[in-house]
Amino acid sequence: MYLSNSRYCGLGQCPKIAWFRKYRPEELLLGSDIQSRMAAGNEVGDLAMGLFGDYVEVTAYDGDKLDLRKMMELTRDEMRKGTTVICEASFEYSGLYCAVDILKKEEDGWAVYEVKSSSKSEDDDDVKPVYIADISYQKYVLENCGIRVNGTYLVCLNKDYVFDGTLDIHKLFTIRNVAEEVAVEEKNIAENLAIAEKMLASSEEPDMELSVHCHKPYHCGFWKHCTAHLPSPSVFDLYNIRFSTAIKYYYRGLTGYEDLLSSPVKLNEKQLRQIEHHLFDREAYIDKAGIRNFLNTLSYPLYFLDFETEQPPVPKYAGTRPYTQIPFQYSLHYTETEGGELKHTEFLGESGKDPRRALAEQLCADIPLNVCTVAYNKNFECGRIGELADAFPDLAEHLLNIKENMRDIAVPFQSGCYYNKAMGGSFSIKSVLPALFPDDPALDYHSLEGVHNGGEAMSIYPQIQYMEPDEREKARHDLLKYCELDTYAMVKVWQELVRAAGS
Repeated sequence: MYLSNSRYCGLGQCPKIAWFRKYRPEELLLGSDIQSRMAAGNEVGDLAMGLFGDYVEVTAYDGDKLDLRKMMELTRDEMRKGTTVICEASFEYSGLYCAVDILKKEEDGWAVYEVKSSSKSEDDDDVKPVYIADISYQKYVLENCGIRVNGTYLVCLNKDYVFDGTLDIHKLFTIRNVAEEVAVEEKNIAENLAIAEKMLASSEEPDMELSVHCHKPYHCGFWKHCTAHLPSPSVFDLYNIRFSTAIKYYYRGLTGYEDLLSSPVKLNEKQLRQIEHHLFDREAYIDKAGIRNFLNTLSYPLYFLDFETEQPPVPKYAGTRPYTQIPFQYSLHYTETEGGELKHTEFLGESGKDPRRALAEQLCADIPLNVCTVAYNKNFECGRIGELADAFPDLAEHLLNIKENMRDIAVPFQSGCYYNKAMGGSFSIKSVLPALFPDDPALDYHSLEGVHNGGEAMSIYPQIQYMEPDEREKARHDLLKYCELDTYAMVKVWQELVRAAGS
């Protein structure tokens, strides 16, 4: 049996994950959010290597793959030489492989430091079980290799750290002694390894039911494969349903919409409408009075605003913390009078420089005081505007005025005033737009080049500073077109609401 850190930790979520990673890795689907978290983990891990001064990193490659044998050889060499801090120290015992983020020499042994890119306060005692499982596994492997482990620690980003322009990694990270938690978890290792050995011995896919660990909150990358047998849509697609509740229904055989409709389970009005529209192919549900009530909260001139942001795990700009949302771009469509010309303006910061001040100044220039601004799920835009007001007190009065006069165009959909089958129970702009305009190529995010969603925008923007001029120009163009479509989409949705309310 061969087992690595990641495969072992997968056992705690679902033993089937370890099997997939060995026999069917091609089934793994990684969304842009997961890929961003992986990139953040690499950045944070590299920075944490310097926590204890000079270190030796033993990472080695054979082509584009890690050379694990070479890494283990280098680890042994550094330990024999008396190197105090070894990063990515690698070990194997009876087919069990692990790499230790930071292995630090102590007087009578070695301390294991596992680095995670999640952020915690210094006094936060809540530690994810998967972190403890990871550290416990590493300790088990090292001790079976004859290495005395006398310390086990978890290293995370300090969510309360405020960057002042000079990065202090000792304040950036929190270090928690997890010896007590590891002592408890160690008792489970033998049983977990027995499960893994039995499961990984066969090339046949294990027959395992879905469970609460399959999708949320872990967002398993094998979810699509494991649910291929379910009807589409299924109970897991039901609007606003708790995943734990959907699993309970699943165990009762209530997998499809027909099952749910004929069962005594309690469904709310929106869920029932979703099911009935799908099963009976009903026409769009439109509550004209409800839509009119919303439209009456809007006034001219009317502005449609959307931000794009990045979330650096390691703060880059003074006054920010780990994972602070940094708005670097906005699109603004506006019309000044009823039936008036639709106009557009936009902002995109310079990659590598703090974009917030320039963005805030232009936003105040572009949106006058006391006008109605519309966003889709406005809490996000309101949150960013509030943060900009805190960062730039001289602009706060104008920024907060924009925030106070903001309306949310998602409300008619979220409140159930407008629904059609194609929305599939989702009221995000990416679901509502194609449901309302299925045949308009100008509103198709898939037709865009380079940037198709916020995750891609977040990933591409910070990389622009390192691009060649032609590549940089194209990336900026793609970002602008993506954000422009977000606000144009809101305009089209608003126009459809006006039409529906008056028809």
